[in-house]
Amino acid sequence: MKVLGGILLTTLLAVGAFSCGQAGQASLTREEKALISGSDSLMRVLTIFDRGDSLFLRNASNDFTGKDLRSKEFKALAAKMLYTVKDPSQDGVGIAAPQVGLNRRVVCVQRFDKPGEPFGVYPNARLDSLWGEKVPGGEGCLSIPGYYGSVRRYPNIIVSYTDPKTLKTVRETVEGFTAVIFQHEIDHLDGVLYTDRADSLWVTSE
Repeated sequence: MKVLGGILLTTLLAVGAFSCGQAGQASLTREEKALISGSDSLMRVLTIFDRGDSLFLRNASNDFTGKDLRSKEFKALAAKMLYTVKDPSQDGVGIAAPQVGLNRRVVCVQRFDKPGEPFGVYPNARLDSLWGEKVPGGEGCLSIPGYYGSVRRYPNIIVSYTDPKTLKTVRETVEGFTAVIFQHEIDHLDGVLYTDRADSLWVTSE
């Protein structure tokens, strides 16, 4: 690896200047439903190297309504996000809806803290609590291919999300690497990229 050049480093970090406010709860729009139903199983992943994509990734995401969580569109979105993050072309450990073109609060996270290391889907996800001394660790992002960075994250979190079957709020304590993934992906829901928090960045491919 080589250290990222000064100009590009400045560009990647400067995108954090785009401010994003709080979003709320709203029903899926016609355009969002069309994107979900019209996409292949492998969805297009937005990257910061496309200006339109980069601006989109800086938006705050809306919650799902209970009706939408029980809809065929949500089931299709969850399945397609899982397919995309696990596809060899991406091979990720997590993905957030803004990365596939939807400003909705849902993340897919690989649970390294559970037997078999399964992926889970978490709608209306938020970080309710974070504690412990921050630990530096390496991070990459499907929306910033070819780069890697060192980011300090909390080792312990409480994540909340809506159970799509019961529509009740679930709160779960998560530790270690899985907690890092949740922090990275939930940042996406607030328009934050890991480059905003990185101590340093590197090129991983030409």
